[in-house]
Amino acid sequence: MSDSPVLVAVGHGSRGPEHEETIGRLVDVVRRSRPGLRVETGWLDLVRPPLAEVLAGLDAPAVLVPLLLGTGYHVRVDIPAVVAAAPGVTARVARALGPHPLLADALCDRLAEAGWAPGNAVVLAAAGSTDPGADADTVRMARLLARRLCTPVVPSYLCAGSPTPAEAVAGLRRRGHGRVAVARYLMAPGFFGGRAAAAGGCVTAPPLGAHESVARLVLRRYDDAVREAAAAVPSWPRAPRRTATS
Repeated sequence: MSDSPVLVAVGHGSRGPEHEETIGRLVDVVRRSRPGLRVETGWLDLVRPPLAEVLAGLDAPAVLVPLLLGTGYHVRVDIPAVVAAAPGVTARVARALGPHPLLADALCDRLAEAGWAPGNAVVLAAAGSTDPGADADTVRMARLLARRLCTPVVPSYLCAGSPTPAEAVAGLRRRGHGRVAVARYLMAPGFFGGRAAAAGGCVTAPPLGAHESVARLVLRRYDDAVREAAAAVPSWPRAPRRTATS
């Protein structure tokens, strides 16, 4: 797969080393799942190297996979703007990771790790966005998770949206759900993760992190973008074959 486009994982960035380390572990899982594929990481804010610097160092076409859970401003505007400003770079931006059933699998595992029991209601705590498309993605993800768990799942937003996780927890308890878990619909630890833990749930699941299902989804978004580009641009490198793990 040496002729395949480079996979550039695009992280949001956050203060504190744990966020960067968690994303690094996820990218390592992606690399192990697709030996021979060149995988780089670029950041939108607060962490180095910035995405523009990574793109400037490429000598091959690239697919940028946003490690973001909804199609908000970063995916629609910020990342394409960085690509447009990078001279001589041939790149395609893949879809955001969410919503997707593989994320439901990962969220279920994280809830189980935290002590969630079948029948307990769940609040899905997302970062939130001023972009209505991103919040709509969170609503769809909550529905996927509810079907997977066979229990009520209420979407909530840690900023720029309503209800907040605390409001969602309180609302479920008013409806008679005595035990309510909070699922952190976040990629890695950071400021929002701490706010989710203070929402008042009986248990609070860890962020998605370096889960195998998330790594599989990163590669699926990459593969889909490669195929779309190859269909539109005859000179684009051929799509690689998926392995059994991707």
